[in-house]
Amino acid sequence: MPLLAAVCLASCAGQPLVPGEPRVVERLVIAPYEMHEECAQLAAGERLDWRYRASAPLDFNIHYHEDNAVLSPVVREQSTNDSGTFEAPLARDYCLMWQAGAPGAIIGYRVLVQRMRQR
Repeated sequence: MPLLAAVCLASCAGQPLVPGEPRVVERLVIAPYEMHEECAQLAAGERLDWRYRASAPLDFNIHYHEDNAVLSPVVREQSTNDSGTFEAPLARDYCLMWQAGAPGAIIGYRVLVQRMRQR
């Protein structure tokens, strides 16, 4: 488990998502059994909007780490497209992860962090 956590943290250490600025990727190749992540730090009540399409079925999730556990409130198995909005119940770093199967996959996606609106 420590190796998995290190891999996830390393991939989240890149360019974090910027609130209000959509991250749009038209074409990303994921090699067989490899993964790709996009991560953002969210406060409780903030949202992640996402949509994606893939050339082959892949596994998608939104997850976060709590102690030694990896918790995934959103899971889509063997999907080729999906979209939705996830509202963070807790202040955490959340990651969207796509993992390809044996054939690999080419994906296109859009992710947007929406900050809470002031009332």
